[in-house]
Amino acid sequence: MRDVVKKYDNGTTALRGVSVSIEPGEFAYIVGPSGAGKSTFIRSLYREVKVDKGRLKVAGFDLLNIKKKEIPFLRRSVGVVFQDYKLLPRKTVYENIAYAMQVIGERPQVIKKRVMEVLDLVGLKHKVRSFPNELSGGEQQRIAIARAIANNPKVLIADEPTGNLDPENSWEVMNLLERINLQGTTVLMATHNSQIVNTLRHRVIAIENGRVVRDEAEGEYGYND
Repeated sequence: MRDVVKKYDNGTTALRGVSVSIEPGEFAYIVGPSGAGKSTFIRSLYREVKVDKGRLKVAGFDLLNIKKKEIPFLRRSVGVVFQDYKLLPRKTVYENIAYAMQVIGERPQVIKKRVMEVLDLVGLKHKVRSFPNELSGGEQQRIAIARAIANNPKVLIADEPTGNLDPENSWEVMNLLERINLQGTTVLMATHNSQIVNTLRHRVIAIENGRVVRDEAEGEYGYND
């Protein structure tokens, strides 16, 4: 990001000249008080939000000049995990993960092999035929992570991935994100969880009032909320 600005129609300026460079293979936390611009920052990276000014390149894509037909290709390179899982309720665990590969036209035999690989990684092969409502919150989030990495993205964006989880499940999810990062995937995680940030030390990028106010290697959370 270079001098990125985003204003909404209601007059709110969510990003005010943000400049950040994140290297391949990094793990960075995005922190800051509610309403600081974290969500806009995160959502702009997979083109859920279109920024107004500046330069924004993600996984080789120029997000200010990207064509609509190119956005699906960007989203193959950028996996996203949400606080509320966003699993498809009428599809099994297998079908939820396979769907992410089917939409990009992957071959059935490749899908089958990869689905079982990612289920093995998240420790949930035995839940392959279960439906989301048969899983705990922690299991649902691990399946959501499996789906997000099914296409081997260069970047994994986790938007408050532990926000709905108890401490035990939160640490399981974090251990999983650490392992994915160690395999070479860049991980960006927006979070309010000070204990995680202060325990599993990584780069901390703090956003307040639409600006980056702190950017530290192995930083601390630094807020009381």
